[in-house]
Amino acid sequence: MSAQSIINWISNDLTINPAQVSATAAMLGDGDTVPFISRYRKERTGNLTETEVRNIADKLQYYIELETRKETILKSIEDQKKLTPELKVQIEECKEKQKLEDIYLPFKPKKTTKATIAKEKGLEPLANEILAQNILVGKGNRDEIVSKYLNKEKGIETAKQALDGAIDIIAEQISDTALIRGLIRNLILNTGVIKSKVKKGLEDQKTKFEMYYNYSEPVKSIVSHRILAIRRGAKEEILSWKIEIDNEDAINIISSKIVKTNMALFYPEIFTAMKTAFEKYLYPSLQVEVFLTKMEEADKEAINVFATNAKNLLLASPAGHKTIMGVDPGFRTGCKVVVIDRIGTFREYKAIFPHEPMCRFQESQDTIVAMIKKYGVELIAIGNGTASKETNQFISKVLKNNNLTAKAVIVSEAGASVYSASPLAVSEFPDLDVTVRGAISIARRLQDPLAELVKIDPKSIGVGQYQHDVNQTHLKKILDDTVESCVNYVGVNLNSSSAELLSYVAGIGKLAAKNIVQYRTKVGLFNNKNELLDVSGLGQKTFTQCAGFLRIPKGDHPLDNSAIHPENYVIVEKMAKDLSVPSEELVGNQTLVAKINIKDYVTDTVGTLTLNDIIAELKKPGVDPRKDFSSTEFSAEINSIEDLKEDMVLDGTVTNVTNFGAFVDIGVHQDGLVHISKLSSKFVSNPHDVISVGETVKVRVIKIDTELSRISLERI
Repeated sequence: MSAQSIINWISNDLTINPAQVSATAAMLGDGDTVPFISRYRKERTGNLTETEVRNIADKLQYYIELETRKETILKSIEDQKKLTPELKVQIEECKEKQKLEDIYLPFKPKKTTKATIAKEKGLEPLANEILAQNILVGKGNRDEIVSKYLNKEKGIETAKQALDGAIDIIAEQISDTALIRGLIRNLILNTGVIKSKVKKGLEDQKTKFEMYYNYSEPVKSIVSHRILAIRRGAKEEILSWKIEIDNEDAINIISSKIVKTNMALFYPEIFTAMKTAFEKYLYPSLQVEVFLTKMEEADKEAINVFATNAKNLLLASPAGHKTIMGVDPGFRTGCKVVVIDRIGTFREYKAIFPHEPMCRFQESQDTIVAMIKKYGVELIAIGNGTASKETNQFISKVLKNNNLTAKAVIVSEAGASVYSASPLAVSEFPDLDVTVRGAISIARRLQDPLAELVKIDPKSIGVGQYQHDVNQTHLKKILDDTVESCVNYVGVNLNSSSAELLSYVAGIGKLAAKNIVQYRTKVGLFNNKNELLDVSGLGQKTFTQCAGFLRIPKGDHPLDNSAIHPENYVIVEKMAKDLSVPSEELVGNQTLVAKINIKDYVTDTVGTLTLNDIIAELKKPGVDPRKDFSSTEFSAEINSIEDLKEDMVLDGTVTNVTNFGAFVDIGVHQDGLVHISKLSSKFVSNPHDVISVGETVKVRVIKIDTELSRISLERI
C-alpha cells in the first residue's frame, strides 16, 4: 500500500485536507513533536489544532501497524500456496484490523478440531459436494454418494459418521467466512441485548451493583459507564452477563449466504451445519468479541473523561510565589506541618496533636503561630483526607484568635502518598518521613499544581472513571499526552523547574531533563536559551523542539521569557529596528506593538498565523495562561454525612467529572454526586460542557444514604 493511500485514508477518517495530513505526517516522521508542530508550524499544517495533530499521529500509527500485519498475513498465505490475486487485493485494500483478521481466519494455522480430524479422514470432498448443492431431492441417492467416503481403517464405518464429519467441516468453513462473521457481528451489535444478573447466593446482598442484579439494555445504546460497571461487577464475581439475540435471524442470515435451494439432496445436513456454526462457533466467540468491542469503546470514553479531568486539575489555578504551610491532617498520629518558601524549597517541619486522643490544643496553636510568624506564611494548604475538616476548623480558630491574615485552603491529597513513598521523593528528601514528604507535596501542589502533579502517576490523582479497569497501555499514553500538552501550554521556567517537569517539555525527555538539572547544578543558572546547546546530549533538533516552551526570567535576551521561538527572534528584532527602538523596549509595550503591520513581515516560511502569535506574545510576554487563584470555604457546622439534611445548600469543589455527573467535595469526607440530570436546568448530554474539576459550585442536598455513604446533590 502506498504512502499516499494511507494519507488519503487518514484524510477521509478525520475530514482533514490530504495536504495538511501529508505535511503533518512528514514532520512527525522527521521526529517533530505534537506540541511543536501545532504551535510553531501553523503555516505548514494549515493551522491544525494540537488535538487534530495528535489524531493524525494516532491514525498514522494505526495504519502503520495494519500494514505490518498485512505483510505477515500475505507471507503466511503465500507460504501455504493459497494466495490468489483477488485475495491479495482484498487484503491490501482492507482498512480495519478486525476485518483483516476475519479474512485471514480460514488460513490461520489451527489446533486440532473436529473439522481437521474429519479432513484427515478424507471427508473434505464429501463436505464440498454437499455444500455445492448440485444434486436435488429425487435426483440422486444419498446412501450411494456417502458410501464412497466410508473407510473402516480411518474410523468411518457408517453413513452417519461420514455425514457428521462433513457437517463439522462445513460448520467450521461457515464460521471462518469473513462475510458471515461480519454480518453476525453486526446483528449482535445492532439487535443484541446485554443482560446482567446477580450470581446465586448474593441476591440479598447490598452492593454498589444492585441496579445490575437483573438488568438488560440494547448493546447499541448502552453507555460506557454502565458496561464498565457490569464488567467490574463480573470481575468482582457479583454479576454474570450475556448478550441475547434472535437465533432465527442469525440462521436466516447464514442461510442467505450458504443455501442455494432448500430442495438440495443434503439440505438437512447443510441446515445442521449452519446451526452448529452459529451455536458452537460464531455466537460464543462473537458475543465475547462484541462485548470486548463495547468495552474498548467504553475504555476510550472513560480514558478521555479521565484525561479531561486530569487536564483541568493540572491546569488548576496556581497560588503562585507565596510562602505556604502544608498540613497533612491526622487524629491519633497527629498533623504533619511543613513550610515551603516562595520557590517551593522546604524550610521546616513540626508535628502537632490538636485532636483526640491527645487534644494538645494550646501547644499546637503556639507551634502554628510561631511558624507563620517566622516565615511570613501567606497560605495554609490542608490535605483533604482523614481529619481534614477538623484540622481546617482548628487552623481557622488559630488564625482568628491571633489576628493572622494567612488563609487556609483545603487541597486534594490524592496521590500525595504515592509520591511521598516514591524513589523521587526519597532522593529529594532522604531524611524525612513519608508523611512529611506528603505534607510538602500538599503545600507545593497549592503553590503550583502542574509542577507538583507531574511527579505523580496521573492514574493516582483520583479524577477518573474505572481507571484501574481500562486498557492500561492506552491510559498511560493518553495521560502522558495530556501532561505533555498542559506543560507546554503553560511553559516551563528553565532555571527553577524539576527534572520531572522539564521531561514533559516538547523534545526533551527524561535523560535530557536530568542533564539540564545537572548542568544547572554544576555550571549555574542559564542566562540565555542558546546555552542549552552546551548541555550533554541536547542537540540542535531537541533545541528546536523545546526552546519555545522554556522561559528564562531576567535572562540576557528579552524574548527568552516569552513563547516566541528563538528562530523568530530575528523577526522581532527587525520590527524593533523599523520602529527605531531596542528589542527590549518593544516587549510588553502595547502602544508600540499596535504600530506593527504584520503584512510587512510575511515571508515564504513565516505567515500571518505565526506573526499573529508573535504580536500576541509581545503584548503580554510570559503571562501564565491559567486562571487566577481562588478557593472554597466549607460550612463550619457540617462535618460529617450525619450532619447533612435534605435541602441544605452548601459550597463545594468539583473533584471528579464522569459521563453520568460530577462528584463534589462538600467537606464531610465523602464526595456527593450531582447526577447529569441535576447539573443544569437545561438538558446536558456531556457533563464536561457545563462543569469541570476544581470548579467551585453551590449545591443542594437532595438525598442521603448513610448505609452506603452516598450523597445526592443538585447544582443551583
